[in-house]
Amino acid sequence: MTRATLAKDPADVARMFDEVAPRYDLTNAVLSLGLDRTWRTALARSLDLAPGDRVLDLAAGTATSSAALARTGADVVGCDFSLGMLRAAKPYDGVDLVAGDALRLPFADEAFDAVTISFGLRNVADLDRALAELLRVTKPGGRLVVCEFSSPTWSPFRTVYVEYLMGLLPAVATRVSSDPSAYVYLAESIRAWPAQAELADRITAAGWTGTAWRDLTGGIVALHRATRAA
Repeated sequence: MTRATLAKDPADVARMFDEVAPRYDLTNAVLSLGLDRTWRTALARSLDLAPGDRVLDLAAGTATSSAALARTGADVVGCDFSLGMLRAAKPYDGVDLVAGDALRLPFADEAFDAVTISFGLRNVADLDRALAELLRVTKPGGRLVVCEFSSPTWSPFRTVYVEYLMGLLPAVATRVSSDPSAYVYLAESIRAWPAQAELADRITAAGWTGTAWRDLTGGIVALHRATRAA
């Protein structure tokens, strides 16, 4: 079993996701009480894709998020640095899978109409560089949507949520995950992640414009949306 640290060494994080890949989708469904599907649907709607749009789904994992995007008729490239995750992915129509690092994306400048990353941005070693790389590969006028765990907006609920993260989540993962220790890191990474307004500031500082966010499930998850200037 492998547990990454919050230092987020890319090799350690990749090995951790390789370990959890076989039961990753099942574990996510159980730990989110099935809300992961709702969040993927909200992400696809927020991207406002049209048939023929070319979209990058970074940190695609087993490509369940990529499949949701492909159902809009868009051409989706799912990219992840965990080979274990990519091997566990099912084939989906309209989805091409590519191994790649968020800090050195293997794509040309202005290659995509839209870019997105779901529950992966907090695992990169350099947040600002990853946001800059996403900007580089997006066409002028193209859009970014980040779907990530965030900070619940109601204080009593936030307290309960943190207790779940640090206590119950690892306990549940012990029953359903192929590497329960990895979910201790994942809980810690969620707790350490910046709140909505701070992440919006980081996105804007990376060169994106019009940054805004929408809370889902009381702020457990937030969708941050921004545009590359035309």
